[in-house]
Amino acid sequence: MTCAIVDAYGAGRLLPAALRQRGVGFVHVRSQFPDTRLAYRPEDFTEDIEHTGDVTATAARLRSLGVTVVVAAAESGVLLADELSAALGVTGNGLTGSIARRDKFAMQDAVRAAGLATAANFQSASVDEVVAWATRRDDWPVVLKPVLSAGTDNVIICHSAAEVAAAHERIMTSVDRYGKSNDVVLAQQFLHGAEHYVNTVSRDGVHRVVEVWRYHKRVIDGRAVYDYEDLLALEDSGAQEVVGYVRSVLDALGIRNGAGHTEIMLTAAGPYLIESGARLGGGQMPELLTRCVGSDQVDTLAFSVADPSSFLAEAEAPYQLKSRLRCVNLISPADGVIPDEDGWQQVRDLPSFGALVVNLPAGTRFSRTIDMATCPGTVYLTHDEPAVLEADYQALRALEEAGLYHG
Repeated sequence: MTCAIVDAYGAGRLLPAALRQRGVGFVHVRSQFPDTRLAYRPEDFTEDIEHTGDVTATAARLRSLGVTVVVAAAESGVLLADELSAALGVTGNGLTGSIARRDKFAMQDAVRAAGLATAANFQSASVDEVVAWATRRDDWPVVLKPVLSAGTDNVIICHSAAEVAAAHERIMTSVDRYGKSNDVVLAQQFLHGAEHYVNTVSRDGVHRVVEVWRYHKRVIDGRAVYDYEDLLALEDSGAQEVVGYVRSVLDALGIRNGAGHTEIMLTAAGPYLIESGARLGGGQMPELLTRCVGSDQVDTLAFSVADPSSFLAEAEAPYQLKSRLRCVNLISPADGVIPDEDGWQQVRDLPSFGALVVNLPAGTRFSRTIDMATCPGTVYLTHDEPAVLEADYQALRALEEAGLYHG
């Protein structure tokens, strides 16, 4: 068995090792517009195929290599994975509704058509039309974002018509994180509530919930910046409601095979879709997650590829939270310098310290944090007692304010 991994960047870089451990061969396909700022391990691949736009030619190359399954590892690979699996006639998500698994406006339409709650939204290249939509609704704030990007890339919270106009111009005059120009802007109703994300793996329309997290954000320069996320037990408040909604979203979007990363706002009126990606979630720490819930999304995806029947037999089994886990996104209050190993020692000395991921080499100068692209790294805290996690989180933020990045 050979698996084609489309865009093994970010969390996708971990998939080759998981497939190898389960006896599955693999090749890499690079789409035309991957996010090359994400980590990548070219040494893991003996076959690294650059897709230049000809699906028939790329599919023929994969067929000659004996590829029997295609998976999207990163957001940039979602549409190409659909096209290649269809061209090869192998297990995938098909081409029907494929765009709704990538385009955020089409995504909301598909979920709404399935009878699920969604935010009010509107898209246009015209600043006047977007301003008119927001003004007519008169329900502030509103959120503006590119329709094809990911993460917090140019996700801007606007409190007035003037801010909408400025945000529209900023988005339209920039490129997304994949290097493509934005030719339309999506405006959405601002949802109030507790934001969650759910990582899943699906096979033949059966969805296994690997993990449920609750986001906490802060607003910096009008942008929503990820602060930290807490891993939830399925018994925690709201978790089951979110999980049920996510299963319906996956069905509505036709995500029948592969990984899924779905973001939900749990409002007073119930769950609403923010967006869903038919790929691995970011920020994967397999060893820590396995310690906390017994499995992780990367290995679960490899399991679904290697042994579909066994995967399906246990897919409905709920995970059990063995230890609490908090993922803290580092936020630099000013321009700074990435510390060396000794400079991180105070962080490693925190009682609940689990892991540290630094996004740039030691000594690199970087600008203050305003989005995920300017986040210097991530600290994972794990402990049985929530109070210990909270105390260490506060201590970590105090270290940042006291000059952790002063160099």
